[in-house]
Amino acid sequence: MTNPTRTVRPTAEQLAAAHGTTIPDVTAPGLRVLFCGINPGLWSGATGHHFARPGNRFWPALHRSGFTPRLLRPDEQGELPALGLGITNVVARTTAKADELSAEEYRQGSAALVERVERLRPYALAVLGIGAYRTGFGRPRARIGCQPDRIGGTEVWVLPNPSGLNAHYTLDGLAAEFRILRESLPPVD
Repeated sequence: MTNPTRTVRPTAEQLAAAHGTTIPDVTAPGLRVLFCGINPGLWSGATGHHFARPGNRFWPALHRSGFTPRLLRPDEQGELPALGLGITNVVARTTAKADELSAEEYRQGSAALVERVERLRPYALAVLGIGAYRTGFGRPRARIGCQPDRIGGTEVWVLPNPSGLNAHYTLDGLAAEFRILRESLPPVD
C-alpha cells in the first residue's frame, strides 16, 4: 500500500513522455481567484496535477497565506473550486523549464487567458511570474501586486513564481504576497 501523503516520483520515461503535453485546468465560473502558472512542468505533465514537482512552493504558500484550511497536495487540486480557487496557465504546453517558451507563445497564451477570464469571470486573476506577465501582456514595467489593468470586471494581480528555482522569494515571502491578495478580496457571503 502506498502512503497517500508521499509523492510518487515519475520515471524518466514518464517525464520524457510528458514533454509537450497539456493538463486540464482546475476552474469553475465565478471563482474568487484564478491562479495562473507560467506553464506546466514535466512533473505536472506526468502526474496531471498542477505545481506537482517537489520543491514547488505553490501549495505551501497557498496554505500559509490562509487560502486553504490545510496544506493540500497536488493530487487534491480538485478541492480548490469549492474554496473559490482555480488554476490555469499562461501557456498550456508542458516543458522542462519556462525558458523553452517563446515570446510568441506567451503572447498567444495571454490572449487565450483573457478569453478564459472573460468566460469564467473570477474576482481576481493571479499570474504567478512577473516575467511571464511582462512578456505575455506587453507590460515591461509591471511590478508584483495588483495591476492597473483589468480583464472585464476581473482584477489582475502578479505574484512571484512559486518555483523552487525562484531564489528571490522565500516561502514566507511568497505566502506574504499571496496573503496581500487574499486580504484584498471581498468577504465570502
